[in-house]
Amino acid sequence: MDINVNGHSLYAYTGGKPFNPAQPTVVFIHGVLNDHSVWILQSRHFAHHGWNVLAIDLPGQGRSRGAPPASVEKAADSVLALLDAVGAPQAALVGHSFGSLIALQAAATAPERVSHLVLCGTAFPMKVSPALLDASVSAPEKAIHMVNVFSHSTLSPPPSALGPGTWLYGASRALMRRMLASNRQVNVFHTGFKACDDYAGGEQAMAAVQCPTLFVVGRHDQMTPPRSARALAKLARDGRIVEVDAGHALMNEAPGAVLDALRGFLRR
Repeated sequence: MDINVNGHSLYAYTGGKPFNPAQPTVVFIHGVLNDHSVWILQSRHFAHHGWNVLAIDLPGQGRSRGAPPASVEKAADSVLALLDAVGAPQAALVGHSFGSLIALQAAATAPERVSHLVLCGTAFPMKVSPALLDASVSAPEKAIHMVNVFSHSTLSPPPSALGPGTWLYGASRALMRRMLASNRQVNVFHTGFKACDDYAGGEQAMAAVQCPTLFVVGRHDQMTPPRSARALAKLARDGRIVEVDAGHALMNEAPGAVLDALRGFLRR
């Protein structure tokens, strides 16, 4: 589904279902060099169980047009503009990594617009090493390899993710190459990493959130270790933590456990 947001086409996967104003809405937000497809199991489930699903490609990458957001705040504004564009007065926001910061900031900016907040693989501060920031520009293939080494704790997911025996490293690297190539004018790899590294408002944002917040953490996550999420969770007004047996790429490494966590939380 292509939606006009701030004068540009923004793509959202809907699970093949038309938008129904009578149903609740959930927005899925991906991380750096990912797209809507990383939420394939979770988004399709909710689309077929009474929810409007908008699993987006962030502006300026994948199937979305416009300028890639140079900051978490600008990306959050795009998410809120998306809700305006589809006529959704309120939505649940589910974000992963960079997407978790975007969801957090959106929930803080317009707390009345967010019914539930889910932060997967999150941390604050979400600092990126200078070596990785530099490599995202000077040697992006090397940086993609580095990210994948640290993002995965297993080679193959169970059958409920991308299929039995899927090579997670290979699939993820192919997706990241495709996302990098989707914008020839702006390096969305470096732009996304720098936005994470620059974001300074996490604690203030968490304090401003009014809705229940779920933190989904990967037990073996080396990119955003569970302790980082727990520090942020202490500031949540109504927070809970679910730990799954996975690394940073937890939606594909532990798809069933992540879905179970979302189902249990979004029915609250």
